[in-house]
Amino acid sequence: MKFVALFVIFLLLLNSFSTAQTLIQNFCKKAAAKHRDIKYDFCVSSLQQDPQSKSATNLTDLLIASIKTDALKTTNVVGIVNQIIKEKKYGKDIESSLYACLSCFYEATDELKLTVASIKSHDYSDANWHMSNALYSSEDCDLDFKQRGLQSPITNETNVLYHKILISFALTEML
Repeated sequence: MKFVALFVIFLLLLNSFSTAQTLIQNFCKKAAAKHRDIKYDFCVSSLQQDPQSKSATNLTDLLIASIKTDALKTTNVVGIVNQIIKEKKYGKDIESSLYACLSCFYEATDELKLTVASIKSHDYSDANWHMSNALYSSEDCDLDFKQRGLQSPITNETNVLYHKILISFALTEML
């Protein structure tokens, strides 16, 4: 009898994982078709890396998991920027842009939190607006460097962050 119960639980867990995989793949297919900056393979691997995404049964679950990953990535990039500033191996112009980036990343983090609050209150229009702000905040860092004619030492990090937040933005649009 215990074996049957364990087998049923195993099948339910397997089905849940399969549902999440299908959800992720279907979403990424639609998102890549709609947004030229979303690459299907990056989207799938990015969402599959998060353990919470693996148990998602709907777009809302997937979005909240994705936003949490975005917030962690943003915090990680803030740590990298702080370390670069601390090392003082770049000139004042780059340091100034890095401080501007910190402001952008803090704003993005705030917007991600507001997005989650809006989703939980089922205010999807507001969630979309906050997610859009988070996306543009992540983009503004590179823009500051470009406007000053400087090469950013965190281009790779901001590029990955932008694409991760873009995935969450696309999810928000589909709610």
